[in-house]
Amino acid sequence: MPWVLDEIIQAEVDRLKRLRVLVDQMPPTNVTLVGDSVLDRYVHGWANRLNATAPVPAVKVTSTEEFAGAAAHVARGLSSLGLNPRLFSIIGGDEAGQTLASNLKQEGIETSGLRVVANRQTVVKTRVYGARESLIDQNQLLLQIDDEPQDDMPGPVSQRLTVSALASLSDADVLILSDYNKGAVTDEGAQQLISAANGNGIPTICDPKLTGLNRTDGATCVLFEIRGLELTRRRLGLDTALDTARELIQKYHWEALIVLGGTHGLWLYTAEEHHHIPCMLDEARQIIGLHDAAAVAMAAALSQGATLHDAATLAHAACETILSAEEGQEVLDRRTLSASLDERAWQMQVSDR
Repeated sequence: MPWVLDEIIQAEVDRLKRLRVLVDQMPPTNVTLVGDSVLDRYVHGWANRLNATAPVPAVKVTSTEEFAGAAAHVARGLSSLGLNPRLFSIIGGDEAGQTLASNLKQEGIETSGLRVVANRQTVVKTRVYGARESLIDQNQLLLQIDDEPQDDMPGPVSQRLTVSALASLSDADVLILSDYNKGAVTDEGAQQLISAANGNGIPTICDPKLTGLNRTDGATCVLFEIRGLELTRRRLGLDTALDTARELIQKYHWEALIVLGGTHGLWLYTAEEHHHIPCMLDEARQIIGLHDAAAVAMAAALSQGATLHDAATLAHAACETILSAEEGQEVLDRRTLSASLDERAWQMQVSDR
């Protein structure tokens, strides 16, 4: 029945074209974004030899770059697409915190929602990349260093952050909780925010740790990686990914679960249906920022009243742009997202000839 296949492909091409218009005509909708921010530090150098006393590379540093990451990275993606992110996050009163805030300001992102804790350390994630000078096109990640506070976030600080974020929901179009379990998103705060958003008809997107699923109850959609869903399936003793997704949707009252599979594609699960969107890339250049790109795309679509299927399709296109991005280009932007939608529509039409 080739005519059925034609109709299915045409419907998907129409969806992609519809999303292309949405991206191109994106109004500056307000996004309340609550989450943990990190200073991402990238150290690059030559790794021509091993250390004399241990079998590890000795890296001669050639450059160091610093960017606002985690929830702040989501804010950067939202801003790049033309949305208006209002970031509520916590940083330390140290040099790293100042750098993070300064980087956001340089990109035109409002920082009044940042709470500075004077005697607290800002979370810094350092990645060390190295390559032999004779093989400069084979840069490799050699080491990651996570430098963060060892004590819990003071309760009053998180509470004040939640109060400020709640106030911003009065004219918000979408809520994002970017939870890295560093203290910005608390059990009580998350439920207050999701409840308030639901009461005002505002869609909520949650990107949680597996240990923080209780902070997602009632969310519109939740983001998982495929390995996270598989781990949860084993913990619950269920047979399939579909069974696991529907168990989670029922337990936590989500409208949808979005599962990111990298080059394996993206899955959309709801209580009634599920869809798999295959990836058209053979391999990934890198995966940094995958969750953030998906959250940004979902927010962009849902803030414009798109269906969950349309939003998931845009999220997948966003993920493909990240998977194919060069190192250092992990922030989603309108031009590359539009190009990804065009490329996917063209490939679908060609494959049906």
